[in-house]
Amino acid sequence: MSVQRNSRVLLLNATFEPLCFVSLNRAIVLVLKNKAEIIEQAGGLDARPTVRAEKTSLPFPSVIRLVSYVRLPYRAHIPLTRRSLLARDNHTCQYCGNTDRNLTLDHVVPRSRGGRTEWTNIVAACGPCNRKKGNKLSAEAHMWPRNTPTRPAFSSIVLLGQARDNAVWQRYILQTTPAAA
Repeated sequence: MSVQRNSRVLLLNATFEPLCFVSLNRAIVLVLKNKAEIIEQAGGLDARPTVRAEKTSLPFPSVIRLVSYVRLPYRAHIPLTRRSLLARDNHTCQYCGNTDRNLTLDHVVPRSRGGRTEWTNIVAACGPCNRKKGNKLSAEAHMWPRNTPTRPAFSSIVLLGQARDNAVWQRYILQTTPAAA
């Protein structure tokens, strides 16, 4: 993994609950002000790049944890967006398992048949599967989603979608996301 100046860092609450991603600059400021501690370093054991300042040197963080617990407002509902839906479905076609980057959104019960645009009726689908299913019901097309579409229970499901290429981040996000584990 190459460390770049515009890298992102996973920010955990004091309880190790994933909160969000912050810029590398923000993460370093939090560590230098003793508001956070470095939990994981970028580069792993092989290469440990460091940030050097006039009087100090610290490893590039990959995951940091706040020293004090931050109370967050309860988020009862995650808005249904393309990005959050693809994150929920782990960027995978729910019909064939394809992980193509050009996924579409498919209504399990087509809108032409009264299906609504809601979490429980939309899944990620690759173009060929979406065209094959068309405006048919799953039983008519003999195509069933691999996972039952549900409303995500945790905002960390959205973080998981952003962390899909980083195994270190996934470890921290998956431990608080029962639906994804």
